[in-house]
Formats: sequence, C-alpha cells, structure tokens
Amino acid sequence: MSELWRPAAEWELQSMIAKLVRENRGIEVVGHGALRNTGRVAKSDVVLTTSGLKGITLYEPTELVMSARAGTPLYEIEAVLAARGQMLAFEPVDLGPTTGAPGGALSIGGIFATNFSGSRRISAGSARDNLLGVRAINGRAELFKSGGRVMKNVTGIDVARGLTGSWGTLAVMTEVTFKVAPIPQTMQTLAFPELPDDLAIEALSVAMATPLEVSGAVHLPRNCAARLRTPKLKGIDQSLTLLRLETFAAAIDQRKEKLKAALKVYGTPIELDSEESFSLWSEFRSLSIMPFSTETALWRISTLPTKAAEIVFAIQKFMPAVAFYDWSGGMVWLEVPAAADAGAADVRRAVAVRGGHATLIRAEPEVRSNIDVFEPLKPEIERLTRGIKSAFDPAGLFNRGRMYANL
Repeated sequence: MSELWRPAAEWELQSMIAKLVRENRGIEVVGHGALRNTGRVAKSDVVLTTSGLKGITLYEPTELVMSARAGTPLYEIEAVLAARGQMLAFEPVDLGPTTGAPGGALSIGGIFATNFSGSRRISAGSARDNLLGVRAINGRAELFKSGGRVMKNVTGIDVARGLTGSWGTLAVMTEVTFKVAPIPQTMQTLAFPELPDDLAIEALSVAMATPLEVSGAVHLPRNCAARLRTPKLKGIDQSLTLLRLETFAAAIDQRKEKLKAALKVYGTPIELDSEESFSLWSEFRSLSIMPFSTETALWRISTLPTKAAEIVFAIQKFMPAVAFYDWSGGMVWLEVPAAADAGAADVRRAVAVRGGHATLIRAEPEVRSNIDVFEPLKPEIERLTRGIKSAFDPAGLFNRGRMYANL
C-alpha cells in the first residue's frame, strides 16, 4: 500500500519531492480524490496529495481574476465568487459521482490538470482558455512560475496552458491564476422533443450559427432523457434537444423568441424558466444522467458535430449504448456494457474511421490497467510527448503510467 504524504505549504511540497527524487520513488499526485478513479491506475510508492494547499491568494472582482492554491476545493471558490455575482465561466464537470469517487471533492488544481469543461465551453472556452498563470514544481524539485494575471501574447511555449490536460504527469501545481466572469442575470432553456440524433445535432448547429449567444447545446436521446430529475422534464419518454440562453433579464425574452423562430421547422419547444434551467444544467455538471454503475463503462468522445451521431450509431451496431451529446454534438458521453476491454475495440474503430478521439472515463481498475484509456499516440506525437515528459520529469516519477502505459 502506498504511503500518503500531505504537505501543508509549497516549500514543504518542494522538500518532499526533492526527497522522493533522490530516492527514485514513484509519486501519485492527487487532490481530494475526485478524479482518482479516472485514467489508468498510476504506479507509485507514495500518494502525494495537494489537499493541504488551500486558500484563495488573490481575488480582484473588478479585474475578473482570481488566484488560489491548487488544493482549494471548487465549492469554496464558487461560493466566494457567487457572493460577488461571479462564476467560473467554463462550468467545470465533477466526475466523482459517475466514477464512484467522492462528489463535490474537486480541487481547482485538478480541474486545470485534467481540463474537463462543461456545457458552457461552446461560448466561454475550456478550462485551459481561462487559465492565466501557474506555480508548479517539476520532477527535478524545481519551483517555477508561468503566465501572470492578464491575457497577453507570449514568446515561446505557454507552459501554464501546456500543463492543463497533463493529469499531473509533468509537474505538481501549487497555485493557479484564472479568469472569472459575471453570473448572467437570468437563463432560459428551450427543449425540443422527439428529434432523432442527426436532426437534433442539425438543430443545435443552426442555433449556434445565430448571433443569439447560445451558452448550452445538448441532445439527449430517449433512453438518456428518461434519467433526468428536473421536475418539469422528469420521466419524459422522448428525446430532448436542449438550448440554453443566458443574458440580461430585459433581453432574454426577445432572444428566446428569435431562437424559436430560427428553429420553428424543428417543432414547438418546452420552455424552462431560470430556476428550472439551473436545476437541469446542474445535472450535466455532475453527470448524474450517467450514474455510477459497475455494470457499465463510460466513454468521452470528442469529434466533429457532424460525425457524432454517425459514431454512436456505428457503436450501437455492436452493443447497446446510452449517449448524450454536448457542445452541439462535438462531445459525446457514451455508456456501454462492462466488458474486458470496456468495448474499446468497437469504440476506437468507430472513432478512427470518422475522426476524433475517445477517452475511457469509467471502468474497473483492472480494465483501465490493461487497455489504452486515452487515445493511442501516433509515433510522431509519442516522440514529442516523451520529450516533454523528459524535460519536466526526467526520472518519470509523477503519475507513472497514469495516461499511457510506458510514460
């Protein structure tokens, strides 16, 4: 069983890493454990948690910028922001409830380390797009800083953004600086019923092409829509195509009517007010419509919206699958029956033919240890990845094997 080390300060973390580097001991880097059941099973001698590195170190509401230590829980950050009428625009997703890990345990460092972003990504960008700067410690136990408090052009490599999506394999973040945004005065949702997947994605694409600033574009096939818990839609026995509008209260009704007019050929929508909309979109943030189950595996597929339905149909020829489409079809959450390879052969074949990449989000540990969880690297990309890994973590101690078996 791995030892648990919990530094309470940046200097202590640096000292611990220096000691582990000298002893050549593998290090599993975690926050509060919300993401520990995702990705490959890391090979380590020590579990190093950043949960003791907590606290907001800078907040300037008028400048829309905040800095926080990496282990600061997301709920603390969102509470402080909400008190000033602000939010994280990219709407981070909590994978804990759907992977059997603790819900509500996301750390701000873990959010940027994995770059998981929610439905508002289509209008606000990803977590990576909202990161301004970072302090981190590399595999030589060197403390470094990248970026700052404002967006600007940079010369050379933008290291801060390069660390996002690296899953703690390159360095241990100690502090992050990021953009925040005002909370919209109100939101409303249009839910178009009974559209087939391909036609629904067409409708979402039409909506996104309007100047109406749609901030959420999701399609739920019938078997997925049936899992909704929002009272107005609970128990619905038909597919739902969902579009969210967020703006000033004085403008929301006008925008809603314009959007309905642009989509009139797709039917008459069910309308949800601000409170109902908040409840609905919160379900997507926690992935509660893809609940934890040992009887299924969960995939996350990124592709072109025009190819999303085709990919799902191709997979459904070989196995029963439950899917929902986010980002106007550009991202698919796909639940398939549990199997020795979590359906990887069929999923990756369908994606490879049509373009995109697939990541296994939920499966039993032995499955995640024996197959490619992340999209397999092409030879030229693998060489580049190995070079970056060697530059940041020469001994390969951080989250060894977490993303790829030999990295």
